[in-house]
Amino acid sequence: MTRSIARIALALFYLLAGVLHLAIPRPFLSIVPGWVPFPQTVVFWTGIAEVLGALTLAQPWSPSLRKLAGAGLAAYAVCVFPGNINHFMMDMARPDGGLGLAYHVPRMFVQPVLVWLALWTGGLTNWPATARPR
Repeated sequence: MTRSIARIALALFYLLAGVLHLAIPRPFLSIVPGWVPFPQTVVFWTGIAEVLGALTLAQPWSPSLRKLAGAGLAAYAVCVFPGNINHFMMDMARPDGGLGLAYHVPRMFVQPVLVWLALWTGGLTNWPATARPR
């Protein structure tokens, strides 16, 4: 029950994020690192990935598709982490301090949790509930 609720909550989170990437790309474009080519295309496709990952994670009929979505969303969270770091550095360099440490530090710690949550809700891991076999 807890995993199902977390799965739906995570799917809603990614669905909202994906829709925002597609509907209002400007804030996302502003945090894409300069070394990433074709930032508009990247933001568009990250939005598509979030929407598809969310819908696939939320669907109730195929555990194997949920595993695929969990793996995909976990990989996605790892891949966008450089953008989060870039946003942190650019924002903190602003004269007004941008959103500040109270926003950015928790965000840095939440990213690994999103990776784990995608794997757990997708059914790819039971950690920490189950000990590893020795």
